[in-house]
Amino acid sequence: MKKIILLIIAFLAFANGNAQILDPAKWTTKIEKKSDTRYLLIFNAVIDNEWHLYSQFTPDGGPLPLEIIFKNQKGNFKLIGKAKESKTRTAFNDIFEVNETFFEKKAQIQQEIELINTKLTEVKVDFNYQVCKDVCINVEKNFTIKIPQKESATTEVAPVVNVTTGDSTQSKEVVDTVKTEIKADKTAKITAPIAEKPEEKRGLLSIFFIAFLSGFAALLTPCVFPMIPMTVSFFTKQSKTKAKGIRNAIIYGIAIIFIYVVLGFLVTAIFGADALNALSTNVWFNIIFFILLVVFASSFLGAFEIMLPNSWANKVDNQADRGGIIGILFMALALAIVSFSCTGPIVGTLLVEAASKGGIAPIVGMFGFSLALALPFMLFAMFPGWLNSLPKSGGWLNTVKVVLGFLELALAFKFLSNADLVLQLHFLEREVFLAIWIAIFGTLALYLFGKISLPHDSPLNHISVGRLSLGLVVLAFTVYLIPGIWGAPLKLISGFPPPMTYSESPYGVGNSKGGSATTAQVLPDGAHLGPHDLIAFEDYDKGVAYAKSVNKPILLDFTGYACVNCRKMEDYVWSDPMILKILQNEVVLISLYVDDKRELPKKEQYVSKETGKEVVSVGNKWSDFQITKFKANAQPYYIVMDTDGNMLSDKPESYNSNINAYKDWLKDGIDSFKKAE
Repeated sequence: MKKIILLIIAFLAFANGNAQILDPAKWTTKIEKKSDTRYLLIFNAVIDNEWHLYSQFTPDGGPLPLEIIFKNQKGNFKLIGKAKESKTRTAFNDIFEVNETFFEKKAQIQQEIELINTKLTEVKVDFNYQVCKDVCINVEKNFTIKIPQKESATTEVAPVVNVTTGDSTQSKEVVDTVKTEIKADKTAKITAPIAEKPEEKRGLLSIFFIAFLSGFAALLTPCVFPMIPMTVSFFTKQSKTKAKGIRNAIIYGIAIIFIYVVLGFLVTAIFGADALNALSTNVWFNIIFFILLVVFASSFLGAFEIMLPNSWANKVDNQADRGGIIGILFMALALAIVSFSCTGPIVGTLLVEAASKGGIAPIVGMFGFSLALALPFMLFAMFPGWLNSLPKSGGWLNTVKVVLGFLELALAFKFLSNADLVLQLHFLEREVFLAIWIAIFGTLALYLFGKISLPHDSPLNHISVGRLSLGLVVLAFTVYLIPGIWGAPLKLISGFPPPMTYSESPYGVGNSKGGSATTAQVLPDGAHLGPHDLIAFEDYDKGVAYAKSVNKPILLDFTGYACVNCRKMEDYVWSDPMILKILQNEVVLISLYVDDKRELPKKEQYVSKETGKEVVSVGNKWSDFQITKFKANAQPYYIVMDTDGNMLSDKPESYNSNINAYKDWLKDGIDSFKKAE
């Protein structure tokens, strides 16, 4: 009986020890024969809820993209085109300040190959990728796919079974055919709809709100605003009864909404729900849109007018005379065409911004824009007395147009910055970007104060209170931008300028270390200045040796260069004065990067006893260390330990945005170290 109890205890201990090894993506493979020499390799993944698996097309500078390696390709087969992916989602990552592309719930990768060696019996493929939720995991999956030797349309092949690690896996080849739910549909591409998440809903609401404000701005331009009293008067005077006038004006408003929503629908249908989304990270797309926005801005500033052909307006105007609902619809279309010189640049900018969110965002954006445009026509038709309260057309309408021109110009440099970041040209670094914005908004402030004028401006004897107020807001914003050149974070515009690290002087102009006390400090052997100028080690042995010399506990930090939540912990938790003081004075920080791709010297490379994989890089080494010693493979992962490698806290800590809880966890480990002295 005692033996049974001991066995149960041992089993539970083993189960608990391995509970930290996470494998959020379960893979199966199959192969389809296309011809005697051509085959389609299909890799299907089922991804655990709330986890993201990053695409091979996610841009540099963010999470690690999927890397596909065909190990026995040379002399055996060639690839036909690039690997194709099933549906992905793209969202802006405010930590890395890039648009990251990822899979949710399901993923499928397809790669067609053509055999060169007809005697080849198997294809060996490695997947290296990153999956993230509250923590991030760097994964290597190994697949061995058998080439079907008999005549068969489709053969399913089992993937290599993996015990996933930070950068390595333990592998066993499984001969039996995999039987999973994916097998039910052998050829279908995974296109199952993804449940809309709360952040997606918030994204659509923000698009609607921005679009509504854009529509209101377009309403106040010289091309649209004068049309309100003219159009409303037409409906009220030409209609036999007041009720009919109101009805016609409402139909007119609905027609405006219909036209712009159809435009949003066409963009979504023609380009696909995610096509412009993917283009938003493309270098040439960003450069082309930069040029377009500069053209739009020049038009708003008075250099020229962007107009559709007059023949279009004449033809539509003739159709508007037909009367009835059809005539009203053509009247709305005429408004869209005639006002294009003012609304076109706004609609173009809005459509691209909305399309970069993917899905139905262009439709939502056009609905918000057209609703703001249509409401005044409907409301003033219902209450014609309000027309008397409308301000008269005048120079202020051109002022609105010029302000929009300056905003378009500022936004243009965001797109140019995206291209520069992707190419890593360092032409438009943070200081240069901020200098351009300071010049743009400073000039706008001077314009609003009447110090400069543009071609279409009316003579200005005085400025209104509204114009003065707007000028003061713009001036305040300009002043706010200036400290950014000296290293201020400028959280108000986070995500627009390049990140702090992408600058001539990461600590601010004229300041090498931001005035920190550590500037003149001699660093210990093997140490460097980490986040918030903390003394940190990336070599475990040197960090332990230093901890022994100063008699302090160790904060062991398993992290990654592409780990989103690692950066969040550093930016939002470690930066807290209470936490920062502890990290500066009471522990020795050792940060081990599991995605460090530097190759180890040949004499230090080995085969892991735990995983059976070759350890060839620095990241492999620290990942294997984490798995072997702590039975975990996720980052961030924190341990408070003594200099003999013994854990001091009750349990390790991972991502935890609760500052007080993280502080208590740190203090618990430090107190245990002091008691043991």
